[in-house]
Amino acid sequence: MSVTELKKKDEFDNFKTDQLVVVHFYADWAEQCQHMNVVLEELATQKSLQDVKFVKCQAEEIPEVCVKYSVSAVPTFVLLRSGKLVDRVDGANPTELSKKVNIHASKTPAAEPAAAPAVDINSRLKSLIESAPVMLFMKGNPKEPRCGFSRQMIEILNSNNAEYQTFDILSDNDVREGLKKYSNWPTYPQLYVNGELVGGIDIVKEMVQSDELKSLLPKKQNLDERLKSLINKSNVMVFMKGNPKTPRCGFSRQLMEILNETGVAFETFDILEDEGYVPTPRMKTFSNWPNNPSIYVKGELIGGLGYHKRIEESV
Repeated sequence: MSVTELKKKDEFDNFKTDQLVVVHFYADWAEQCQHMNVVLEELATQKSLQDVKFVKCQAEEIPEVCVKYSVSAVPTFVLLRSGKLVDRVDGANPTELSKKVNIHASKTPAAEPAAAPAVDINSRLKSLIESAPVMLFMKGNPKEPRCGFSRQMIEILNSNNAEYQTFDILSDNDVREGLKKYSNWPTYPQLYVNGELVGGIDIVKEMVQSDELKSLLPKKQNLDERLKSLINKSNVMVFMKGNPKTPRCGFSRQLMEILNETGVAFETFDILEDEGYVPTPRMKTFSNWPNNPSIYVKGELIGGLGYHKRIEESV
């Protein structure tokens, strides 16, 4: 059995099976990962593990999957069945990895531990509704609405420059049916502001006509204003992949090692954790700098890795 390499989130999402799947989140620049890739290849050749699927993924290429499985450093191994986490190994530990793979490979799906008791649906709905100041329960997502009314609602929110989050009710039947009873509202989409139901598309259209909606919705901060605010958050501000303790690219790791030696106080911003920041093309044109990590001192760009000496000159 060979090791399969998955390079995109869609490839990962489609790689689901009842069989045990062992996934190695690695980085090319990390020597420990290279060693553990050899260990993974050796496990894949064992006859006793012929029903196990072995996969490796470059962590930096699929940050959304890393977030889903709480992968903050490499190497990390997650053991999955049907896309659900059954165990994990953090760090380069061949003995522990082999032990856990063999233990779980010997179990049938039916023998897996019973799932934790389900969260009360009303508690879950309340949590979803209050997860953002403006929450829209719709069919599909903002980029691909899957009904005309949901598309119209997105158009209205976007035309008002509203800051909002959405939940696709087609992805979860418990939420879809439960929310109808919870809020006593039978149709979708449903719009909530500050935890309270505003209504469906007809109500929202009426509020647009009466000019009530505009004052009710929090507005998106202009992206340039947000970038300027982030850049000026600290005297020395570093935009990087990951954070100082767990850099998620080789250049970011090198820069953290250098900055820690200088003794200069600095703050960082993880560009992989913020979808509002990562249309990186805007950041690149905003500062006329093509790469990350990037360093700002007192709101001014001084460069990236290799320009660190200018920090002490500028502080």
